[in-house]
Amino acid sequence: MLVFETIAEQKIAEALERGELDGLPGAGRPLALDDDAHVPEDLRLAYRILKNAGFVPPEVEARREIAELERLLFDGAALDETARARAAKKLALLRTRVEPRYAERVLGRLAR
Repeated sequence: MLVFETIAEQKIAEALERGELDGLPGAGRPLALDDDAHVPEDLRLAYRILKNAGFVPPEVEARREIAELERLLFDGAALDETARARAAKKLALLRTRVEPRYAERVLGRLAR
């Protein structure tokens, strides 16, 4: 990756010398960067590309779905018994996929 970084830096320096980057919108102002400190460094670029394209990582989507199902089940939503059972099963499945500790507890109970 170092080779690509070096080439990119070289191209930027050449463009600066030729004045191709003068007068761009936002020149002289700090960049408004999203806080991605919790994303591993090797995944930041890929996640930013996906985010800019309107996609989120699968685990984030799963956590959103978990929160929605919990809201439906525990906030007194008017669900019939069939819908409530289906939502509870889906919630349990999503938790086992996303939350490793939850999966370990479930497997521990099944092993008894």
